[in-house]
Amino acid sequence: MELLPSLLDRLKAVDSRTVEQEYNVVRSESLTLKRDLGLTTETGALKENIKKNRYKDILPYDQSRVVLSLPTSGSSSDYINASFIKGASGDCRYVACQGPLSSTVCDFWRMIWQLDVKVIVMACREIEMGKRKCECYWAAARQVAAFGPFTVSNQGESRPNEDIVLRNISVSFQQETRSVVQYQFLSWPDHDVPYETSGVLDLLDRARNSQGFHSSPMLIHCSAGCGRTGVVCALDYIHDLLVTKQIAADFSILKIVLELREQRPSAVQTKDQYQFIFTAAISMFERFLQASVQQLHSNLPELKKPEKRSITTPAASANRSSQQRNMNDTYAVVNKSKQPLPPAPTAVATPRSSGGTRTLPPSHHYDNDPAGASAAPIYSSVKPRAKPLSHSLSATPIYDIAAPANHKATEGAEYQLVSAEHLSAAATNDDDYEDFSSSVSDMTSLCSPGGIGFNCRVRKPRGPRDPPAEWSRLER
Repeated sequence: MELLPSLLDRLKAVDSRTVEQEYNVVRSESLTLKRDLGLTTETGALKENIKKNRYKDILPYDQSRVVLSLPTSGSSSDYINASFIKGASGDCRYVACQGPLSSTVCDFWRMIWQLDVKVIVMACREIEMGKRKCECYWAAARQVAAFGPFTVSNQGESRPNEDIVLRNISVSFQQETRSVVQYQFLSWPDHDVPYETSGVLDLLDRARNSQGFHSSPMLIHCSAGCGRTGVVCALDYIHDLLVTKQIAADFSILKIVLELREQRPSAVQTKDQYQFIFTAAISMFERFLQASVQQLHSNLPELKKPEKRSITTPAASANRSSQQRNMNDTYAVVNKSKQPLPPAPTAVATPRSSGGTRTLPPSHHYDNDPAGASAAPIYSSVKPRAKPLSHSLSATPIYDIAAPANHKATEGAEYQLVSAEHLSAAATNDDDYEDFSSSVSDMTSLCSPGGIGFNCRVRKPRGPRDPPAEWSRLER
């Protein structure tokens, strides 16, 4: 496999001009080989066989033709337009055959049965460009057809992709039944090439999988059994060279095609088909290299990834423990008192004028509390600095004042978070609340629209009477 990258580079370096020159060599050398090797086509040219040839200029060589030996009641002739093709190992790997005529379908099945063919690759359609290229030698899906003494049953059809039709065929002869798989490639025009190589390579992969280790030859045919059939044989031959590791430094597609033409006339029939072999071989080599790399990686022992371990120092361990304890003490508290707090009482006095006590909510459970429900909850509250205004009209404050009306008096005022116990202890001390001035001006400011947002002034009645006492004094 060390040669494969260099061979791949060599194939990629071949341009269209070189391909044309090589194909001209193929054509001229084919005539020389036919003359030097003494290849003849006398059997196919016999009067009784001439009508069995689809094309009069494509006749099998007598030296490599398939000789029918299976006698049937309908036909005793030994001729069929088909040739044996050797594989990379030197055995008869393929049978290159023309598409059967209506008069040769029976001979076609005679050959299949005689050679025990398991896989058929059909590289054409039945009708192309308005002309019949191949007789339908199978039955319709789920149907049965008789061709002489052979009963052919189509067990089912499928479409692995848009290019291929897969048929599972059962053929019976003299109370014996065999199975045959047929792959029909639909995207290969006559005297032309497919628009991409992946379809043909996929076709060959499927055919090889169906063939398995069966020793019988694979039957490949198109219409004449030379152009498209020769390309398929050449590509599978190259694949066998790769698999069996017989590919050498002198690898040459020209030599392979010439070997095919020694066994089947006009194999690889056009320059475009010859060029297609180069393109498909490049794709095949790239696939093979990629598969080899993946296999190499899969055979390597898996490298264990080192575990991530953190280096813990005594100081870091102590710091982490301290952070854990602090986290356990922090529940829903916005801010805690700087001094340590004793356990919270179950009831605290409220600053309401009605007096009495207010019972705190029951202990709350926290997920991060190691002591569970037994831990006393810590609460926080907002503590104002001065006493609220006590008005003579009411014993209790009129409003829950959020912001003091006298901005100057409260400039720089802050709110502090204190514990519930501290708040309970200071609840009886009036000095904990803000005390407003009792002057008339302060009261006017308090009740002005710009103060707390409401007009609290009692309107002066009209008429000559004494003003009420509430206007001139405030009761403390």
